[in-house]
Amino acid sequence: MFIPLTIAAVVGYLFGAIPFGYIVARAYGINIFEHGSKSPGATNVKRVLGKRAGNTVFALDALKGAAAAGWPLLFAQWAAYKSAGSSIAAVATAAHQETTWTIFIANVKVLTPETVIPVAVVGLLCAVVGHGFSCFTRFKGGKGVATSAGGFVVLMPVVTLIALTVWLVTFYASRYVSLASIVAAAAIPVAAFLLKEPTLVAWLAVAIGVFVIVLHRANIKRLLAGTENRFVKKTAAEQA
Repeated sequence: MFIPLTIAAVVGYLFGAIPFGYIVARAYGINIFEHGSKSPGATNVKRVLGKRAGNTVFALDALKGAAAAGWPLLFAQWAAYKSAGSSIAAVATAAHQETTWTIFIANVKVLTPETVIPVAVVGLLCAVVGHGFSCFTRFKGGKGVATSAGGFVVLMPVVTLIALTVWLVTFYASRYVSLASIVAAAAIPVAAFLLKEPTLVAWLAVAIGVFVIVLHRANIKRLLAGTENRFVKKTAAEQA
């Protein structure tokens, strides 16, 4: 399992490190690290550049998490399918060449429905770390909410739906994105344990929840001081 876990960690980190917030903002001629809260997360992009840009970044960041957690599951299904006929090793041998790709395929053959969960968990965890500390932006990044959500949709969709509901209720009651994210980050591990998700996945929810809350520490200080930015719906006159 060492090689699949290592592959998942590296691939997950690189997926997570893709700075979509920075890339999208650059397309608008903006360096997002110099505007608003100086975060490349979807919330700051939305505040600086508008709803379309912010929603685009959120979707792309969520896709990073889904890809990091999802590719091991797909390979496990593929490996199970191939094992019903010829083995993966035979397929690699038939290619008559030891390329990086065939070596990779040979090593992920151990991914089965029983062994794949740890690999998917490592992939998502490293994607969230990569998002928060991207090697492409001098180890600066966002808070990992969208990336976590994308991965959790793959690993535990019902729990994610509960967390989304908590986020929406908190946001529309307070109009604070940061507070909604913090409360949802706390709710998702609770829901995971209550719904008896796989133990490793539930503890991943704890780890990511703590990570997200820690990255919101500046927001927590501003919330306590009453200086946190609140999303307020603009009037027709203001929009004009």
